[in-house]
Amino acid sequence: MSLLGNIIWLVFGGFMSAVGYILGGISTCLTIIGIPFGLETIKLGIATLTPFGKKIVEGPGVGTPLIQILNIIWFFLFGWAIALSHLAWGALLAITIIGLPFAKQHFKLMVLAIMPFGRSLE
Repeated sequence: MSLLGNIIWLVFGGFMSAVGYILGGISTCLTIIGIPFGLETIKLGIATLTPFGKKIVEGPGVGTPLIQILNIIWFFLFGWAIALSHLAWGALLAITIIGLPFAKQHFKLMVLAIMPFGRSLE
């Protein structure tokens, strides 16, 4: 079922979302200060390609002060806008029964978009 969901996801916007994330991450990596944020954006793009059948996994250093500071900076610079986008698409897709599985994926990606440092979709 997750294979079919991922294929439908890719055809109806997942691929373009992933391309947007990856291009945004590459452009953010052009500055030295932006490299950690660009890498997280690329990680979000890869996670956006196939979200069905995966869950958010916390890494070993998720509670360290550096990761927390990076997550706070991420939230105020990028995270709130990305999460709001996933919330809007998830709410729109949740209107119909057919859209519920896709809304669930957007809500999962929204959680990852708020604080991506130290977390991944596996």
